[in-house]
Amino acid sequence: MKKSTLLIGILLLTLLTTSKNLKAQQITYKVLNPHQVSLASISALTAVGDIDNLTTEINIGLDVGLTINEVKESMVQLYAYCGFPRSLNAIASLREVLEQRRKKGIVDVMGKDDNPVTDTSGRYEIGRKVLEQLTQTPQAKPAPGFGEFAPRIDAFLNEHLFADIFASQVLSFRQREFVTISALAAMKGTGGQLLSHLSMGINVGVTEAQLNELFSLIGEKISRQQAQHAKDVFAKLKAMKK
Repeated sequence: MKKSTLLIGILLLTLLTTSKNLKAQQITYKVLNPHQVSLASISALTAVGDIDNLTTEINIGLDVGLTINEVKESMVQLYAYCGFPRSLNAIASLREVLEQRRKKGIVDVMGKDDNPVTDTSGRYEIGRKVLEQLTQTPQAKPAPGFGEFAPRIDAFLNEHLFADIFASQVLSFRQREFVTISALAAMKGTGGQLLSHLSMGINVGVTEAQLNELFSLIGEKISRQQAQHAKDVFAKLKAMKK
């Protein structure tokens, strides 16, 4: 009797797990293409440090055609948003995945590398110009508020994040904002920054329909709570723009 009960329990658990997996596999994205789905998934999982699921998503991303440099560059960029430890852990996972794929005879595309900087106006000015393109707003020097209070962080933002990283041509501005929004939506306590980058994302061509599907992806990969928070922040942005 006990064995029968145990077998029935195992069978029910297996059926439940299979049902959940099938449900996850049936989720389709009508607006986001496979590259965008993978880039968003990789970015969100990097941000929260979910290495096990990140490894799976890296494989999927490479399978659908993301280049090695696109995946790597997204992880490099995210150190500015989720810190060096999670960025480095993600890069280590990418290396392991690539080695495993190489052993299986899979040849992945390296992709384009960064182009040399030809702008001679200086890194701060390069970064400030990039930020003006993203925000579609003139940028004071230094930035009012935090930039005046902490000039070094103002320099880091302009010279490093927006000059050294965002100005790199490995990813487009639209891709970079998609990466950033995905990461910020996945993390707690980043509502203010998410609001700013949602606005920048729209400025560089990310659509409302794409964002709505991205929020669904966050609900699937991270949590419903984080997805709802992202939706609330986006609703706030839309109200501000009316």
